[in-house]
Amino acid sequence: MNEMREVEVVVTGAGQAGLSSAYHLRRSGFEPERDFVVLDRSPAPGGAWQFRWPSLTYGKVHGMHSLPGMELADADPARPSAEVIGEYFDRYERAFDLRVRRPVAVRAVREGDGRRLLVETSAGTWSTRALINATGTWDQPFLPRYPGQESFRGRQLHTARYAGPEEFAGQRVVVVGGGASGTQHLLELAPYAAATTWVTRRPPVFREGPFDADAGRAAVALVEERVRQGLPPRSVVSVTGLPLNDAIRKGLADGVLDRLPMFDRITPDGVEWRDGRHVTADVILWATGFRAALGHLAPLRLREPGGGIRVEGTRAVADPRIHLVGYGPSASTIGANRAGRAAVRDIRRLLAEDRPVAA
Repeated sequence: MNEMREVEVVVTGAGQAGLSSAYHLRRSGFEPERDFVVLDRSPAPGGAWQFRWPSLTYGKVHGMHSLPGMELADADPARPSAEVIGEYFDRYERAFDLRVRRPVAVRAVREGDGRRLLVETSAGTWSTRALINATGTWDQPFLPRYPGQESFRGRQLHTARYAGPEEFAGQRVVVVGGGASGTQHLLELAPYAAATTWVTRRPPVFREGPFDADAGRAAVALVEERVRQGLPPRSVVSVTGLPLNDAIRKGLADGVLDRLPMFDRITPDGVEWRDGRHVTADVILWATGFRAALGHLAPLRLREPGGGIRVEGTRAVADPRIHLVGYGPSASTIGANRAGRAAVRDIRRLLAEDRPVAA
């Protein structure tokens, strides 16, 4: 357990971003276990997808891109996305012999000797010359605080603990959040719950028509600008809006997606606004998103005064040995693929520059 192992690159996380990075390391001539290692805290292949609720079928998933080098083809849209993508990631790891180590929790990354980094984990310590951080967000659900929250006598849960609509049968549910998860929850809950109420901080923006490449680049550029400034990244969907599909149109027409502004306080039996309006609730479902899981990088002091890590491309500006893949503009599945390739290209250059010259 106390053995120190040396590699050139450590990849933390084996979701889309981590596997893409490992694939490009392999293609660049790095050997798993000898030159690089992939550490994943999850119990099985599939990244965060393995924890998604069963009613989120593959057909409901928006914008899932195949990993580089192997297409995800002929998937049954009626199967749970957790099963489809978990099996696909498992095949991928075996096809490219990525030798992911799991479950391994990365506890801290610290400065080591000779410009190396020490990656301290539940399975021992690795010494590395570069780190690709692909830990995603699933382990950091965001729960905002509101006055009276502790007084609520009903149940509060985050999207991360949502298991499907059946458990809410006959209950009055307040869904908080204007992203894709919030709308999916509302549409699923409507046939089961006694009543649903939707509240968001900002009015939701529904996107009509196709989302072309130019629009995608513009959206990513907005997210990218934030991380360049060292601000916490916003989700790509926050700048793209929600696609206006048939299910959303029906939810709007039926009143299921009739949005109210954010309440001001939580009461023992519901939520209320300053104007005196009150909604009685048995459950508050927080579809309020996630934050980047970066606590293990704290010893390196990479955060800027704005609260985020300043990044150019995938490289942490404060430390070129650290690359954040699946962070900010590369948080989408296609973005993670491209970022994995870019990170490996930069790391190869860094390692070549740092290699001592023979006498």
